Amino acid sequence: MGTWKVPDNLKYAKTDEWLLIEGDTGTVGITDYAQDALNDIVFLELPSVGDTFEVGTSFGVVESVKAASDLTMPVSGTVTAVNDAAVDEPEVLNTDPFEGGWLVKIKIDDASQADALLDAAAYAEFCESR
Repeated sequence: MGTWKVPDNLKYAKTDEWLLIEGDTGTVGITDYAQDALNDIVFLELPSVGDTFEVGTSFGVVESVKAASDLTMPVSGTVTAVNDAAVDEPEVLNTDPFEGGWLVKIKIDDASQADALLDAAAYAEFCESR
């Protein structure tokens, strides 16, 4: 049984990104499960403000000492903010994946796309099954 944090107020992608929806804005990050699986995160590459992404497309890369992984956009949207502090100190993704370790904020194109994401209970069950 895993001991990962899975906050109830977020939606989750099976690619291990989380999405916080506030009106037509979304904040995206990687899950506690993902940072635990990656282990020591040493590099983060994020897009620029103004970049647009379709749901399911790669918007950056996170690298640890043992693996590199694409970051996948959970809903379509336009980047409105990038967490430069996390790029400068990527280890924050290991220590604080939900607060200090957010990756990008986006203006969501179609909020109904979030309906395809998992809620906290379903994501926790998904993590347990791997």
